[in-house]
Amino acid sequence: MAETNVADRPVRVAPPRAPRRRWRPKSPATYLMRLVVVTYLVLLVAWPVVLVGTHTFDDGLTSVREILEDPDVTTALRLTALVAVCSVVINTVFGVGMSLLLVRYQFPGKRILSALIDLPLSVSPIVVGVALVLVYGGRDGWFGPALESAGFQVIFATPGLVMATAFVALPLVIREVVPVLEEIGTEQEQAARSLGASSAQTFWRITLPAIKWAVVYGVVLSMARSLGEFGAVKVVSGNVLGETRTATLVVEEKYLNFDQQGAYAVAFLLAMVSVACIVIVAIIRPKEEKR
Repeated sequence: MAETNVADRPVRVAPPRAPRRRWRPKSPATYLMRLVVVTYLVLLVAWPVVLVGTHTFDDGLTSVREILEDPDVTTALRLTALVAVCSVVINTVFGVGMSLLLVRYQFPGKRILSALIDLPLSVSPIVVGVALVLVYGGRDGWFGPALESAGFQVIFATPGLVMATAFVALPLVIREVVPVLEEIGTEQEQAARSLGASSAQTFWRITLPAIKWAVVYGVVLSMARSLGEFGAVKVVSGNVLGETRTATLVVEEKYLNFDQQGAYAVAFLLAMVSVACIVIVAIIRPKEEKR
């Protein structure tokens, strides 16, 4: 039987170990800054939201069950979901298109267009609602009488709610997509075109996969903002019970009528949907980036 030389055996090389991070004591200023930031977030964000949840369940599930059994509230919740989904779809399509226009093309007035995109963040939603009434109002609006004579009502109807909600949430998708487009550059897109890919093929196979998480995060932020819109919706809706009353208007109506448990329950449902969307994206996003 032939003996195997020890020198001929394969030698297993251990993978290099990652250098251990040595704990270094932080300065007192660092701990003080962390304490200030955490205290600020707790007092301004976490504590108020937690109080809404605790007040909602003061009597168990009774207030939530009564809210879900109220036909006017369920109609308002369905209308809110419909308006939010429509506005998110509109903002996603136009947001990605505007982002490509701002990053990939040079044209006169580009800075003005970029500044106009930020306008919904700086203008009060009440002003947005009044502006939409002036343009699309059925009596004195610029286009409202012509549209209503053609059988299409905008103000005090669902289209007005969608327009107002899409207006206030417009910048959220764009401001997520634009930095990613600037970061990825145009090298891969130019290589695809040089190999014969059309513009549509380049977008679907190169551009969209690169910006997909920016789009997803913008959609989630837009959805959360759309669900909670109040000021612009209040002006253009007319607050008609069972027709144009949204969930945020239900919260106001119940709170003013001293039905605080009902107001807390509806507010809790809206907050939970928004928080759930953000948490799901925060959990999924790092896993996708590791692939």
